[in-house]
Amino acid sequence: MAESRPHKLVLASGSPRRIELLQQAGIEPDRVFPADVDETPLRAEHPRSLAKRLSKDKAEKALVSLMAEAHYAPGFVLAADTVVAVGRRILPKAETIDDAANCLQLLSGRSHRVYSGICVVAPGGKLRQRLVETRVRFKRLSREEIEKYIASGEWRGKAGGYAVQGLAGSFVVKLVGSYTNVVGLPLYETVALLSGEGFKTHANWPASGLS
Repeated sequence: MAESRPHKLVLASGSPRRIELLQQAGIEPDRVFPADVDETPLRAEHPRSLAKRLSKDKAEKALVSLMAEAHYAPGFVLAADTVVAVGRRILPKAETIDDAANCLQLLSGRSHRVYSGICVVAPGGKLRQRLVETRVRFKRLSREEIEKYIASGEWRGKAGGYAVQGLAGSFVVKLVGSYTNVVGLPLYETVALLSGEGFKTHANWPASGLS
């Protein structure tokens, strides 16, 4: 028998990867409500600070929009932002071939860090955040590998110009930390944050009926 879950979950992101990761954990957002915020880093802003700030901005903007709706009912709002950086240099979400090529050339044969800020606003208005960091090292990429990867189109819209869950997984020599963080949403920390605020994270888990 399914566990009751009185409060709804709103995901303040339209990312298919984040939706799929939540579903992998047995969590089905009741609503997907992308929050469009300016993601331009502030002057001298550290990648860690950027990830935390943007996740908070997205959660707060989504909440304000939701509260303005006629039939608003308090629920949980979840937002996240992922930043890829080499040192303090923040890599863009690649939108052009040049963006992707520049990112891949910079990442080739080097280590980089992936930061994800997670923000949860509980029904009572309490806001909690977590920051997750993963270290990733790429192999040295040949010109052909970069050209072939760019031709695949998998880089489009991805922070750092790659998607680790696709072809670029073969570039990874070493990964220290959360793999799902690199995909776009660190599952362990997200589930822990939601659960800590009272969200029934196991409500949709299937039951075999065995005693």
